[in-house]
Amino acid sequence: MEKTVEIMEKNRIADLFAGWEETLIWSCLQDCMGRAFADSLENPRSAQILVGDFCFFAGRPSESLVRNKPDDRESNFVIMVPSSEEWAHVIEKVYQRCSKKIKRYAIKKEPDVFDKDKLENIVKNCPKGFSLGRIDEEVYRQAMENPWSADLCSQFKDYEDYRERGLGTAAFDGHILAVGASSYTVYRGGIEIEVDTRRDYRRKGLALCCAAQLILDCLERGLYPSWDAHNPASVALSEKLGYHFEKEYTAYEVYGFTGKEEGQL
Repeated sequence: MEKTVEIMEKNRIADLFAGWEETLIWSCLQDCMGRAFADSLENPRSAQILVGDFCFFAGRPSESLVRNKPDDRESNFVIMVPSSEEWAHVIEKVYQRCSKKIKRYAIKKEPDVFDKDKLENIVKNCPKGFSLGRIDEEVYRQAMENPWSADLCSQFKDYEDYRERGLGTAAFDGHILAVGASSYTVYRGGIEIEVDTRRDYRRKGLALCCAAQLILDCLERGLYPSWDAHNPASVALSEKLGYHFEKEYTAYEVYGFTGKEEGQL
């Protein structure tokens, strides 16, 4: 099996991912977040980028990279995104017993599409009984303590890192954290939005309010609030905020990302 090496100089693999409009890839290539691997340091022809729960593959398909799991990665769950049918076939071959093929939904990146008055009106009409606030240190702690909300801040080293590079808005029912919209990842000039709602607070319009406020905060800071949808409901939410659907794409939810050959302990 081919060797796998970690790539520290990301410009060595940038050409392999050229044209891929995915901010998580940009986060890695710009050394903001994530890690990169390839089949060679000097002349890489196959590459893997790992950022959060996402894994992207480009170049010549490589089973070694599809199997590659960094030693310090604890989670066995990852969403793999192939750049071609050939990469998809390798993913299916390696993880056929512990993966699910899914469709995700790319949203257009249109910097001038947002109507600030509309977004401000959404925030103004937040459901009665709830309040909106920034994700500060206390809210960060609450978010990280609950499985449903951890992804709002989990890609940052600690609160100081989040305070310096991230931003987010939360909705509260009294002191209870009900919904959050936050920077899942960051890249130069923007963020990737993560929206999470506690199960018993869904379908109340709170996610819309939090996301609207987060977008306004991004625009105020000169950041682009990128959106990628996991399901049609997320697409519908994004469209209420001014985004436009671009296309479906294939991904794989892998539940046995162990980095080991099948049958190994």
